[in-house]
Amino acid sequence: MAKGRNRINGTKRQESWVDRLVAINRVSKVVKGGRRFSFNAIVVVGNEDGLVGAGLGKANQVASAISKGNEDAKKNMVRVPIRDGTIPHKSIGRQDSGKVLLKPAAPGTGVIAGGGVRAVLECAGLTNVLSKSIGTSNPHNQVKATINALASLEDAMEVARRRGIPLEKVFNG
Repeated sequence: MAKGRNRINGTKRQESWVDRLVAINRVSKVVKGGRRFSFNAIVVVGNEDGLVGAGLGKANQVASAISKGNEDAKKNMVRVPIRDGTIPHKSIGRQDSGKVLLKPAAPGTGVIAGGGVRAVLECAGLTNVLSKSIGTSNPHNQVKATINALASLEDAMEVARRRGIPLEKVFNG
């Protein structure tokens, strides 16, 4: 095995992945002999500890489409800063005509989300988040908008380190 092959940002990758099937779509192509059916599947994969990714798989069988989506999701991972089971601050993610608003929630609230948004948040390991899906209900766009919102999150420690200032200055000005 190649050196560093099983690593993300210098840390050993956890091998216990949680995957969620968000949607399966049957599509047809009209050919001379009739219709030819194929499938595409949206899959979300995460380690429930701050890593999450989404992928799209297309194949002639459902099982093949799901496994291809699973592999694609593992290639498109995003690290999410988690503080006490929630996100550090409010965030809005956009994808085409879909918008997803994510807000931190108090302990015990749970994941208030539906469809693809819930799958992404749970695979990321978030336990207390409020969300609102605005615009399209297309699962492709919802999942990508949620990943976009999570990717734009920044932890206060990370901001302080990047700016070279103490943590108190990040909040006070």
